[in-house]
Amino acid sequence: MVEGPMTLGAGRGSDMWHGAGVTGSGLVSSGPVSSGVTGPGAPGSAEPRPEGYTPTQRDLPVIGAVPAVPTPTLVDTPSPAAGGGEQGPLYVVGDVHGYLDELRTALLNQGLIDTEDHWIAGNARLWFLGDFTDRGPDGIGVIDLVMQLSAEAAAAGGYCKALMGNHELLLIGAKRFGDTPVGSGAGTASFQAAWLLNGGQRSDMERLQEHHIQWMSRLDAMALADDHLLVHSDTTAYLEYGGTITDVNDAVTESLTHHDADETWDLFRKFTKRFAFRDEAGAMAARELLATYGGRRIVHGHSPIPYLLGEVGSEDGEDGAPQVHGPHVYADSLAVAMDGGVTMAGKLLVSRLPLPA
Repeated sequence: MVEGPMTLGAGRGSDMWHGAGVTGSGLVSSGPVSSGVTGPGAPGSAEPRPEGYTPTQRDLPVIGAVPAVPTPTLVDTPSPAAGGGEQGPLYVVGDVHGYLDELRTALLNQGLIDTEDHWIAGNARLWFLGDFTDRGPDGIGVIDLVMQLSAEAAAAGGYCKALMGNHELLLIGAKRFGDTPVGSGAGTASFQAAWLLNGGQRSDMERLQEHHIQWMSRLDAMALADDHLLVHSDTTAYLEYGGTITDVNDAVTESLTHHDADETWDLFRKFTKRFAFRDEAGAMAARELLATYGGRRIVHGHSPIPYLLGEVGSEDGEDGAPQVHGPHVYADSLAVAMDGGVTMAGKLLVSRLPLPA
């Protein structure tokens, strides 16, 4: 369901490094993407890299540099698997949508961070299921915290990773394409119109920087952790991008390197679909996804639990504050919904997997 056009992000000019993109291998490149790394700093290239540039794998964090001078750089951090140590407990976070204070409280209550927002969970593993911005007051603050925790968790022998949600695509599109017309099923639209209609916050757009865009652009679309297939959206549209998790992630990442408004809109439109596992055929749809990509249970965000259950009429919860106590297990126990509806005065969910039977 598309809920949002505006002119705020249009015409903001080039970002930190014009033309920076991501290749299928997850390396940042400048200019047209080919089978290898191109642009400044590529092997055999005499052209120097831009100051502060370091190639980074797609699943590694991007963090700010010197605290006193908030000039972001790309830095490498240890791979979670590099140490080969024992893996810690697995946690997932539902949609945050800019509710930074609620996120801090939820992570603190689970013993993952301290009162100063630093990682204290050792080798624990934490997955965010996407949708960091829009509707809530501080989406950029949420992204900054996730990026910080990614570095701190990796250094401690654990990891903090994130998936791409439809609102990441929406924010990327609003920043890159502004009010450029795109074709939609309802006629001509634009990313900025869709962004505003879906709760886009002007303060987020004003604070959005190129390192945020780069980080969002190379988020994976899906992952497998302890037999849990992690996705953002409760849709089978992932099947349109490949028959393996790697194929899907590479296809989505590659698509965003094209900087094409219509192609990005198509990604956004498909990631916005929902309710694939809800009705009579829901269990069958869940089994198809699991049979294709692996895992025994799908864990997703995207559709707020009260909305999924029909307790409110929309994601914005005009019908009153719902009661959410925890994740919703459904579709013959093959699917777990993690969006607690924080945007409708519900609950921001951080849960340890597997859930009790």
